Amino acid sequence: MRNPHNEPLDADNCDDDRGPVRKCVLTGARAERDVLIRLALGPQGQVLPDVRAKAPGRGAWIGVVRAELEVAIAKGRLKGVLTRAFKTGEFQLPADLPALIAAQLERVVLDRLGLEAKAGHVVIGHERIDKAARGGSIRLLLHASDAGADGSRKLDQAWRVGSEAEGSALRGIVVPLSRAILSIALGRENVVHLGINNPGAAGRLRAALDRWLHYIGPELAGAACETSSQGATALAIGTATRDVVENI
Repeated sequence: MRNPHNEPLDADNCDDDRGPVRKCVLTGARAERDVLIRLALGPQGQVLPDVRAKAPGRGAWIGVVRAELEVAIAKGRLKGVLTRAFKTGEFQLPADLPALIAAQLERVVLDRLGLEAKAGHVVIGHERIDKAARGGSIRLLLHASDAGADGSRKLDQAWRVGSEAEGSALRGIVVPLSRAILSIALGRENVVHLGINNPGAAGRLRAALDRWLHYIGPELAGAACETSSQGATALAIGTATRDVVENI
């Protein structure tokens, strides 16, 4: 198992049956490393997000949402806990740290989409998605923030039919990404909806989405959707990261 340099496994950073487990320095809550966010101390003393957990040097993990992080920064709590984690107070917290984290998490989602598309795991086009969904081969359904409500509703119903879940609340996730952004990420034109037809790919993408949506929170995610669509529909956040955070 890879462990970032100078970040020893101890009571706060250990492994269990779930895999690598880390402790949020702000709440004390423990969770799998992949649902937390690592902050790394750079060589020039700057604190920067390391959401892929690949940067060398000392690191600290957080599991709070963006709004809670902003409060922790304003009250000086983050600086205090990082001083203990890094064993030094000689570092700089960038004023836009919460935004930097959000941007990195969004980038991870877009990169994951691109990788899964190259592997042939992404279905685009309303008719193709409808056919695949009714055939039971869609494992995850996503809608752009500016997707039409009628088109999304029809594909949601097709997915329920193919999943033998008619009458249930099963529906696609409205992501805070416009069709323009999704089109660029996939190298295609007018990507409004997309389906994932591979279970492993669906799990990987859902994990990246859950971590990003959990961090930005429903209010910011909804605002991002509204900006893009002038009237966003609701988004569904998975359960993978819901229990990570306690109030600070």
